[in-house]
Amino acid sequence: MNEEMNSLNSDTTFSDLICFSHLRWDFVYQRPQHLLSRFAKDHRVFVIEEPEFVDAAEASLKTQKKAENLFVLTPQLPHGMNSENVESTLRTLLDEIVGEQGIQDYVSWYYTPMMFAWSDHLEPVATVYDCMDELSGFKNAPPELQVREKDLFSAANLVFTGGHSLYQAKRHQHSSVHPFPSSIDKEHFAQAHEIEEEMPDQKEIGSPRIGFIGVIDERMDIELLSSLADLRPQWNFVMIGPVVKIDPSDLPAKENIYYLGGKLYDELPAYIAGWDVAMMPFALNDSTKFISPTKTPEYLAAGKPVVSTAITDVVSPYGDEGLVYIASTANEFITSIEMALEDDAAERHARVEEFLREMSWDNTFREMKALIDDVAASRLAAATSA
Repeated sequence: MNEEMNSLNSDTTFSDLICFSHLRWDFVYQRPQHLLSRFAKDHRVFVIEEPEFVDAAEASLKTQKKAENLFVLTPQLPHGMNSENVESTLRTLLDEIVGEQGIQDYVSWYYTPMMFAWSDHLEPVATVYDCMDELSGFKNAPPELQVREKDLFSAANLVFTGGHSLYQAKRHQHSSVHPFPSSIDKEHFAQAHEIEEEMPDQKEIGSPRIGFIGVIDERMDIELLSSLADLRPQWNFVMIGPVVKIDPSDLPAKENIYYLGGKLYDELPAYIAGWDVAMMPFALNDSTKFISPTKTPEYLAAGKPVVSTAITDVVSPYGDEGLVYIASTANEFITSIEMALEDDAAERHARVEEFLREMSWDNTFREMKALIDDVAASRLAAATSA
């Protein structure tokens, strides 16, 4: 491991990046993976996941090299360790990896405030809170999360938000909040336009196919999904993604609903290529109040008409621009799908291309990094002159 983690030569204002994430790297390929993989082209990136509790006498770090310069570190803690020992042990493991790998002039990057409790002693050149979602609104959110977030706000130099509605909610809580809505790897999803071969577990499903890709959890309106299946038994609804935080037995079991499970990121364009319409049947609740679904531009780039419930960051801009059908009831959703099945694909494609023209994870990354470089340069200059 030590031989693989050699420091990089870089002309930028920081050498390394330590990311603290509640999202497992191998769970779903999304915003963290898109951004951190780009950072790893010029910096060592260490992604520290939440701990796993295992049968072991002593704590350790499981280390996986996911790409050149990108390492995922998962603390392995003995079963039964109390909360006080957990935090002190995590702090010790963090200090050991920082020392052993000579991590210096680094950025601390947070996806969850909960991990700040045992990393607040670090002295990075910049602290970034990439606030993807309002985590306090999610099922099983720790009661102390909002207090920890206040602590992180106090320490952070920059706060990025996963959408404009979340920006509006956070912008008065910190002096430097910047909205960075979900972006798109256009070339990856545009492959769907050319793919003709069906995926094996989807090819026997009849048409029309209305599909969803994403985590199936408390954000899903399962009653709406059930109603759609009942209202149009001749349609087929394809659900792709892992089921978490809800009992799979609570999902509607209908002959025309197909749960295909999680798929690799590289496989997604091929699945979408086989659909007639893409859908986002999200519930309107605390967990979806501020979401900015990455799948919105992904579906569009793949060439599919999209129907969604009235998620704020989908209504504006996608609904307002006429790029996504917005529906509030099951009957409205059915009507919107019927319209989507008949819309002009060529005309929609031209409007989508224009809308997505400047949108990319590369641009998002460059804008974020410029802000970080400004902060890091200013702090390093201040430290040098002190």
